[in-house]
Amino acid sequence: MKIATFNINNVNRRLPNLLRWLGAAKPDIVCLQELKAADGEFPSAAIEKAGYHAVWQGQKTWNGVAILAKAEPVLIRTGLPGDRTDHEARYIEAAVSGIVIACLYAPNGNPQPGPKFDYKLAWLARLKRHAAKFLKQDLPVVLAGDYNVAPTGLDIYPTRSWDKDALIQPKSRAAFASLVAQGWTDALRTQHPQKPMFTFWDYKRTRWPRDAGLRLDHLLLSPALASRLAKSGVDRKVRGEEGASDHAPAWILLR
Repeated sequence: MKIATFNINNVNRRLPNLLRWLGAAKPDIVCLQELKAADGEFPSAAIEKAGYHAVWQGQKTWNGVAILAKAEPVLIRTGLPGDRTDHEARYIEAAVSGIVIACLYAPNGNPQPGPKFDYKLAWLARLKRHAAKFLKQDLPVVLAGDYNVAPTGLDIYPTRSWDKDALIQPKSRAAFASLVAQGWTDALRTQHPQKPMFTFWDYKRTRWPRDAGLRLDHLLLSPALASRLAKSGVDRKVRGEEGASDHAPAWILLR
């Protein structure tokens, strides 16, 4: 089973790119982030024509998450528990072929310090509390998405220009490390311990041509799934296409 995560950065604008990639990569399950589309604007007909069922939580202009699957997903929830006042579309969860798929789009957190950074840290703390419930029940779970955290120095190109950015702050990295330490397997890093495995290249300052990237998109596996991990990678070429998202799809293959 091939499971991927892809920050599409506007699902309607990048729909041709998405459909090309689906046809070439043929993932069984895809977690999409940053739809930038209200619920009624999600291109469900085109995605269904491509062979995928979908569940989604849209939001006008910003955010938005979706799970695409060849087998029909069973929707579990459309929001991250723990804050009833949080109405941003950043989390969706479904069961697909016996696996719980959690698709997430963590807050960026900039500028920091400030309320946006506080929200990022609080959101990641809520994710950790929710993730602990999966482990307690020993469920097969994939936490896939754009975490907006480059966990270590290996996950960002050599530079000082991001030093004040929320993506690499010690508190952001500590939050991610604390989540993984619960017992999750960081699939990309586990299989590629010495390679950067970038998934994001900003549009500014020719960062794609220079390979000035960051690894922000992660697939975390529960212990019930970790032993099934066979392969993982990043479809880098997708980032170089005309009209591309600033992210590339990351994926895993489970036995």
